[in-house]
Amino acid sequence: MSKLYQYLEYLYLIFALLFIILGIFELGNTLTLGLILIAMGAAALFKYFFQRRFRRRFEERNKK
Repeated sequence: MSKLYQYLEYLYLIFALLFIILGIFELGNTLTLGLILIAMGAAALFKYFFQRRFRRRFEERNKK
């Protein structure tokens, strides 16, 4: 089960990069949509670090 969570973490990271890149390209056309995409990328990046921290904490607890 831990491997599944680890793969999902990387999926959050991929989505974050995708949203940030799309947001940067969209800033030239529509400012609001570009900012929304960048905010979604930032939220996905936050979710990646949050999920990684708690997965590691649970793995440490299960080792004891």
